[in-house]
Amino acid sequence: MTTAGFRRERLGALQPGVDAVLADLSDKDAVARLWGRDHTLWAHDPTEISDRMGWLEVTADMSAAAERLNAVAARALADGFTHLVVMGMGGSSLFPEVLARTFGQEAHGLHLTVLDSTDPAAVARVLVQSPPEHTLFLASSKSGGTVETRSHLDFFWDRIDRPEQFAVVTDPGSALGKLASERGYREIFENRADIGGRYSALSFFGMVPAALAGIDWQALVASADGVAPSLRSNDPTVNAGLRLGAVLAAAVKAGRDKVTFLIVPRIETFGLWLEQLLAESTGKHGTGTVPIVDEPLGPSDLYGADRLFIAIGEVDQEIGLDVLAAEGQPVVELAFGPTTDLGAQVLLWEVATAICGAALGINPYDQPNVAEAKEATNEVLASGRPELPAVALADVLAQVRPGDYIAVQAYMESFDPAVEQLMEIRLALLDEFKVATTFGLGPRFLHSTGQLHKGGPSTGVFLQVVGDDPSDAAIPGQTFTFSELKHAQADGDLATFQRHGLRAVRTTLAELTARSNLQGGAPT
Repeated sequence: MTTAGFRRERLGALQPGVDAVLADLSDKDAVARLWGRDHTLWAHDPTEISDRMGWLEVTADMSAAAERLNAVAARALADGFTHLVVMGMGGSSLFPEVLARTFGQEAHGLHLTVLDSTDPAAVARVLVQSPPEHTLFLASSKSGGTVETRSHLDFFWDRIDRPEQFAVVTDPGSALGKLASERGYREIFENRADIGGRYSALSFFGMVPAALAGIDWQALVASADGVAPSLRSNDPTVNAGLRLGAVLAAAVKAGRDKVTFLIVPRIETFGLWLEQLLAESTGKHGTGTVPIVDEPLGPSDLYGADRLFIAIGEVDQEIGLDVLAAEGQPVVELAFGPTTDLGAQVLLWEVATAICGAALGINPYDQPNVAEAKEATNEVLASGRPELPAVALADVLAQVRPGDYIAVQAYMESFDPAVEQLMEIRLALLDEFKVATTFGLGPRFLHSTGQLHKGGPSTGVFLQVVGDDPSDAAIPGQTFTFSELKHAQADGDLATFQRHGLRAVRTTLAELTARSNLQGGAPT
């Protein structure tokens, strides 16, 4: 039986706000209009809404494709493949990353690795760890024009040049699909076009990697189907998506826009996917939910009146949650059953996010600020590195106020030892400033939380750290290398922050470490 719903909620002073939002949603007939694909629930203009609602029916599509998916996976194993590299960004890569880190190496599947970094060391690591003749390379992109994914594809195609080792997941008629057809790639999976990237976990973008990795993808789909009937109910005691969306929206309206996740360890990387879904869907027009993941629970005096705590599964911090609830912090605890109930969680949160958007009066399907970072990157690549105003770390941190959040942004590969040090520094900043903190790897977060950073509430303080690249790699057909692309993305992002008048600074690990030591070091 699928487990996805409220286990317990202690909303305290937030309760009247939740009741008011639920009453408003009932008056709007929000649930029926959501499932009826009524774009006016969010906006008068159907642009980027009417063509983004396919996630509501995608599980039926996947069930219909079961024979093909299972046959493709069996054939890959029979042909001697042992490794799978998924090349994608944002919605094309985050759920496969969750699957890889949740299920690990399955006995009857390919070893799944996700490449969503332009750091040369990350590209080199994949090259070294992927046996040349036994690796299947899967490029995932709706448009096929994503610079990172196309660079990765060109890099490996230049070295392997065997079409039977390549496959794509893309939208019908995309440039990537045409390229795959021309080159004779092994498989071309055309996803239904009316699904946005961050709502695509249960589509081919998530299920093709799952099938190839030997994960029970049909159980994931079945768990989503199992919870779907309850998510059509108008009763908030039955429809956990309706109630959760109302809680999120009421919290934002009350100034509690930092939704802090505590996730049962076996699926803790689900937070990566939740980050994008919530940040990119709600973070616009000066409002939105700020997802806080991988921030361990600490003493109650670290938290102000801007937090909402959500636990998924029976986490090992129940006592801490009890203390927070007793002190008036709103706490929601969601049930979670077997690991394959991730599918149910995906659908639950997609519904909740759409409902939250309706309650906040925003379109949860567009991303008006995401293109800025891409344009800024292209500008740097075309015109050279910009002259960025000198900003001191101390000056930026001196501007931190209650209700802010500090975002540590690291342009480096995930295995860099500096990453762990920066995460410790993040906790030292939480201790010192008593504000919410986030940590993101670049350029991944540009496709995840980047929309929130520029379009959401102007409460972010951004600390950018760009790793050195002792070695580099050329990108076939381009005038820039992976290192140059990574640095252009960092430069463009910082320039965009400054154009918006946001508090942002480029710093170094050494500077942050020295400052942390002066403050007494990171907490233990």
